[in-house]
Amino acid sequence: MFVSAWMPVKVLGRFCLAAPLLLASATQIRAAEATAVSPRQSVEELQLETSDGIRIAAWYYPAAEDAKADATVILVHDLDGSHETVDTLARSLQVAGYAVVAPDLRGHGESGLRPDGVRGDAGDSRLLKKADLESIAAATGGSHRGQAALRGEIEAVRNWIKQKSETGELDIDRLCVVGCGLGATLASMWTAADWNWPPTTSGPQGQQVRALALISPVWASKGISMSLPLKSDAIQHKVPIMVLAGKSDRDAIRLFDQLKRYRPDAWFQHRVEQSPEKARGLETANDGTVFFIQTNTSLKGDDLANDPASNAADRIKTFVGIALARKPE
Repeated sequence: MFVSAWMPVKVLGRFCLAAPLLLASATQIRAAEATAVSPRQSVEELQLETSDGIRIAAWYYPAAEDAKADATVILVHDLDGSHETVDTLARSLQVAGYAVVAPDLRGHGESGLRPDGVRGDAGDSRLLKKADLESIAAATGGSHRGQAALRGEIEAVRNWIKQKSETGELDIDRLCVVGCGLGATLASMWTAADWNWPPTTSGPQGQQVRALALISPVWASKGISMSLPLKSDAIQHKVPIMVLAGKSDRDAIRLFDQLKRYRPDAWFQHRVEQSPEKARGLETANDGTVFFIQTNTSLKGDDLANDPASNAADRIKTFVGIALARKPE
């Protein structure tokens, strides 16, 4: 059975709730070791483009050269962040055996804000409007995904991963998405769009996201809302989801409570200063599909993702291992 720091274990046929999070010191040591080792591993800069002509910079953190990646992760930073603000998490996941692609969203870091802009013309990300944010998560238009009329930066990253999958370097069938802050909301919107693509006579062209990790997800900001992806059957029932948040994050609690209503028999939660809880009838946490892990911090978004004490990389690895062990829907 799969066991980790936040995972209850089945002992003598009974569900034990006593041990989660007691290994915090050990995971902190592993996180520190990962940060120390990862700079020696390679990072490659990519240049991508969206369907509306935005030039996007992204950073690829490949798994070790002598090993096939356990999973491929798209890592979406928070508003006002960039790949640099999630670099610690990306490198920790890289050391853990994952291949990671972290784009700079439009108007952030090295990515443009307007079509045909020059490199680094990001300007002020506060200028981003609702339509700009919706475009980031766009993946629709037409019957063939490769020719989709609307392709935002997350979709551009997915298409690059698909090309690498065709050559055997990556595996798009082990695709996971991690989003921070408003990036978690955008990641949810894109995941819903991914699951909307119907199969063709040549095979599936969507439903490739196998796990969705949301770090301090924002319920609503700048005209976009988590209520939109929550209308999707993928988010309601299909895709395994983990919500990781600080102790006072009301948006995260609101989201998890909504997900619990959609999945009343498949949830697990561990809140600060409370015993772990699970859905009635859930034998082990491994059988769950929606998880809420609360940490004793007020940090949010990219800051929480990079916080050694919160062990985001270790928790994500545990969650992804559970999700990938499940048979795809």
